[in-house]
Amino acid sequence: MDPIEALKEIAFWLERDLAPSFKVKAFRRAAEAIGQMAPDDVAARARDGRLRRVAGIGDRTLEVIRQAVDGDVPEYLAVLRQRAAAEPDAGGGLATLLRGDLHSHSDFSDGGSPPEEMAHAAQWLGREYLALTDHSPNLTIANGLSAERLEGQLGLVEEINAGLGDGLRLLTGIEVDILEDGSLDQRPDLLARLDVVVASVHSKLRSESGPMTRRMLAAIEDPHTDVLGHCTGRLVQGSRGTRPESVFDAARVFAACAENGVAVEINSRPERQDPPDRLIQAALDAGCLFSIDSDAHAPGQLDFPRLGAARAEANGVPAERIVTTWPLERLLEWTGRRRG
Repeated sequence: MDPIEALKEIAFWLERDLAPSFKVKAFRRAAEAIGQMAPDDVAARARDGRLRRVAGIGDRTLEVIRQAVDGDVPEYLAVLRQRAAAEPDAGGGLATLLRGDLHSHSDFSDGGSPPEEMAHAAQWLGREYLALTDHSPNLTIANGLSAERLEGQLGLVEEINAGLGDGLRLLTGIEVDILEDGSLDQRPDLLARLDVVVASVHSKLRSESGPMTRRMLAAIEDPHTDVLGHCTGRLVQGSRGTRPESVFDAARVFAACAENGVAVEINSRPERQDPPDRLIQAALDAGCLFSIDSDAHAPGQLDFPRLGAARAEANGVPAERIVTTWPLERLLEWTGRRRG
């Protein structure tokens, strides 16, 4: 087995399980270290132990490399694969119908991996499309993209797509902040050039219902908005602690989403599980579309939509109402519906 691919796959499964970042980085660093060496040199050094003296190689990663160059599936990788295979069939049939993901982050903002790596992981998972939706400038804590940086990213996405071949299209996009007045935190002419715009509230999450509702309605009515991201902003578990839901008039917000063809995101991150079940039901009753997304900040997290699919299925959301089950041509026709 290729040792670089073995190390990267281990990092993927660890990211998927939200393992501590130092564990993930150890395997990615080791992959980078041996990526600078000739394969024969890696094999020779692994077998005689000299590879342990290379910066970025530890005891566990050396063991993985040694087993891989000997033609075996490394034992640690086999354990991780078996653990994933033993999980319940999360999402059932609905998870298998997902074609793409409209919410992901790279190291352009607060993600940990470059766009190319995110694209290759999505391709490995069998996705047909992945939207790269890094943050907008107002979210300085997440290194949000200025107009100039976003324009530079558009050129990079074009280059990545040219090298991907068949099987995956990396879509241009943004997770744009909904500002306090309901406007979107990026130049309208740039938003009009993107394939996908996810609009989310990230500030003043404890606002009263009236101002929050007006803020969300303005963003939903903006012709550039395609997806309303993690609508309550809640956190139910995880290292950041918990956070209560934002309050807003759900009936008005979801009616506006339905009227404007804006999809309500089912955010698949384990710490978010947003919206809660009762609001999925409210959006379903209002006639809304949905987008099951990963909100991935690392390659392994691109497998999170299986969790969102499980919640959608439990709430009776039909596949036809989930835009991330649609083929690419139909999806782009939908996101372009109000751009003109």
